[in-house]
Amino acid sequence: MSFTDKPELNDCLPREADEALGTVHDADGMDGEVNASGHPDQLKRQYGLLRVAGAAITIDNAWVVLGSSISVSILNGGIPGILYGFMVATFYYTFIGLSLAELASALPSSGGIYHWATMVSGPRYGRPVGFFAGWLNFWAWLFALASLSQVAANAVVQMYALYHVEYMSEPWHIYMAYLGVLWLCTACVAFFNGSVVPRTQSIGLLLVLAGGFVTIVMLAAMPKKHASSHSVWAAFSENNATGWSDGVAFLTGVLNGAFTIGTPDSISHMAEEVKDPCRNVPRGIMLQIGLGFLTALCFGISLGYSVTDISVLQTGVNTFPLAAIYAQATNNNTAATLGLLLIVFLSLLCCVTGTVLTASRAYWALARDHAVPLSSIFGCVNPRLGSPVEATLFVSIVTTALGAIPLGSSVGFTNLTGSFLILNSLSYAVVFTANLLEGRRHFVRGPFHLGRYGVAINLIAVVFILMFAIFFCFPPALPFDATTMNYNCVIIAGLVFLITLWWFLHAKKHYQMPHLQTTVEHST
Repeated sequence: MSFTDKPELNDCLPREADEALGTVHDADGMDGEVNASGHPDQLKRQYGLLRVAGAAITIDNAWVVLGSSISVSILNGGIPGILYGFMVATFYYTFIGLSLAELASALPSSGGIYHWATMVSGPRYGRPVGFFAGWLNFWAWLFALASLSQVAANAVVQMYALYHVEYMSEPWHIYMAYLGVLWLCTACVAFFNGSVVPRTQSIGLLLVLAGGFVTIVMLAAMPKKHASSHSVWAAFSENNATGWSDGVAFLTGVLNGAFTIGTPDSISHMAEEVKDPCRNVPRGIMLQIGLGFLTALCFGISLGYSVTDISVLQTGVNTFPLAAIYAQATNNNTAATLGLLLIVFLSLLCCVTGTVLTASRAYWALARDHAVPLSSIFGCVNPRLGSPVEATLFVSIVTTALGAIPLGSSVGFTNLTGSFLILNSLSYAVVFTANLLEGRRHFVRGPFHLGRYGVAINLIAVVFILMFAIFFCFPPALPFDATTMNYNCVIIAGLVFLITLWWFLHAKKHYQMPHLQTTVEHST
């Protein structure tokens, strides 16, 4: 696997593949025709390597998400389960990231998974496979946006609760904060795409790196008493409160680690706003995974040694136990706890902004190719604002409805995160599997390619995706009832049914396979 200045052509595309993908153009778009998506550039290319890497790291927001969503898996072995689960998740997401980076280098398009599935499936199967993969990926990003907005809303409520001791949060309080966070970020993306959004991602990068460093130092230095190494690294069984065996509890608990690191395709949907995307998007993907692992692991370890009473953290899956950890670590110093939570909240604001950007671009890309209802409306870009305003507003309207799920279910947050991870990873699996079944012959290698290791890396990624998709559908604890079960299977089956229905009612007859353009650089 390597970056090359002169990408190989896999002995050149077969004639039928060339007809499906369209003509070949320069990677930098200097021919004045169309970009890799088969459409003219409509968005300003305002992201260089630093900015696109900043967006990737900000949207992933690994250490913040690890701590903020700790309620998802804190019952699955306590701190040891969180740390080891994160390590396992990073291990298998590295194979996913490498596979995605290769595809992003070959075809840097805002369609991302949708266009890659079309490309690698070839002219015979590209149309239906791309359609289904694109819709799965889009719904995944809607659930991601809902999940991250929920986390940010919890942070807001906990900051208020710090100074109001008698306050008892209610689900609707969190939902009100959820709406405020979501629509503030939506306004930025829809109406200030050129002036504000890139700055939020740069600020987010600073908060993730500098804010993470400050937080780790404070967690290490402030506690009067630290937890024992046994409780951080070896107390899995005694903290397994799920009712499952230790093995099943661990595998289902990887959900928190996967949610922490599981957004490697995020910046692929920004490819048409990136300079030199066939190089910078793959670099951004790998920097996201590498720096995400480093910052989240350091934070997780320091967090673990700050926990002196784990029982206060095991209060349910729709809570925000990070605030309780910070209170323990700062010896109940309200100002210090507020400062740490403020870092979390501000970085989450930048993260949610980037996620609105990703989800709206994914929907806009589908609309341009007439894969969604009312495509003529949602496929437009406002020329004055430089943003697909209608697609952005639609995404946030649907996400507003999704945010109400936790109002009726105590495990609503787990359902949101689980559905995001399963849908997103399954959309990856569709692409990788199609690529393998077609002998990896329908795409031209970009500057970054896996070479002879491609088959093995793609195959390992698919195996891990399918295995964990099954475990992420398990109920979080035993026994369970209608209010505490895991509804991911129902959600995913329902979405697949709706996508299939739309395919037969409209898309099979009217949807046209996109005329993609492979990106090949001229030899120098």
